[in-house]
Amino acid sequence: MSSSNRSSESSKFTEQGVGEYERRRYRGIDQRIVHAREVHLIKRLFDAIRLAEGGRTDGPVLDLPCGYGRFTDFLRTRTSGIVNCDLSFEMVCRAGEKLGRPGVVANAKRGLPFKEGVFGAVFSVRFFHHIHDPADREAILREFRRVSSGWAILSFYRMNGLHVLQRRVRRLFNKSRANIKMSEPGLFEKETAAAGFELVRVWPLFRGLHAYHIALLRKK
Repeated sequence: MSSSNRSSESSKFTEQGVGEYERRRYRGIDQRIVHAREVHLIKRLFDAIRLAEGGRTDGPVLDLPCGYGRFTDFLRTRTSGIVNCDLSFEMVCRAGEKLGRPGVVANAKRGLPFKEGVFGAVFSVRFFHHIHDPADREAILREFRRVSSGWAILSFYRMNGLHVLQRRVRRLFNKSRANIKMSEPGLFEKETAAAGFELVRVWPLFRGLHAYHIALLRKK
């Protein structure tokens, strides 16, 4: 399977690596709980969009980064269409197998190959906390606003002392290697507003225990 566009930046994943990542990720009990909670919150956010729009999301949804297609089955039930997009060609191919059609390889901070307002919503989970450069975050948010006709669902990490301590302990035992950007209080709201979004709702994954949050944004 091929994609309609290929990024100039390579990703760390090979075809075999994607398969291994899919087999290992969200298989432990703790990760299954996290996944179930994520889905619950995302359902509530899509329900909020449907309530505001009086029906289903108007237009297809851009799933970026789509990864191996973790949310593909869910998005099918809540949207009128899905377009998969990821920096990784191998991830796009795997997600495309589940969807039955190829997706798009693109780097959001360099610009997305889509027309303005073509998507009813942009769905971006487990991505923003990996973007450490404020200029890159600004570029990505502005691209999300440009290609969306109204909505975005975006996850981020808000500074949480307990979670910071947990990650430090995990690093001591080589349990966590990811370098996560946790937003200082008010920073996420400031950056999304500057990009032209209104923050409608934000829910924590586990209040007080985890830094992960999911937000519903409306295009101004």
